[in-house]
Amino acid sequence: MAKITFITADNESITVEGTSGSVMELAVNNNIKGIDGDCGGVCSCATCHVHVEPEFVAKTGQAEELENDMLEFDDLTNEYSRLSCQLQVSKDLDGVVFKVAK
Repeated sequence: MAKITFITADNESITVEGTSGSVMELAVNNNIKGIDGDCGGVCSCATCHVHVEPEFVAKTGQAEELENDMLEFDDLTNEYSRLSCQLQVSKDLDGVVFKVAK
């Protein structure tokens, strides 16, 4: 079980729990505002863009080439950007905080 916190554009902090699937699926299933997942999680739209809080980058790792290519199309990208569809929920992500990029 992982407890993951999302901070929305309205500065609302929402902590949800999950055991499997992608972080995007977890967000969509819990109605996290700003995480749409329009492409269904196949890394082709960037509607699940989040910023990893810096202290958690070691837990999430770095984006791979395909993810970075997709992030190039988003104006809100920074060094902490990830597509939440590319992050799998696991106990390793317990406690991680993501800021919704919208």
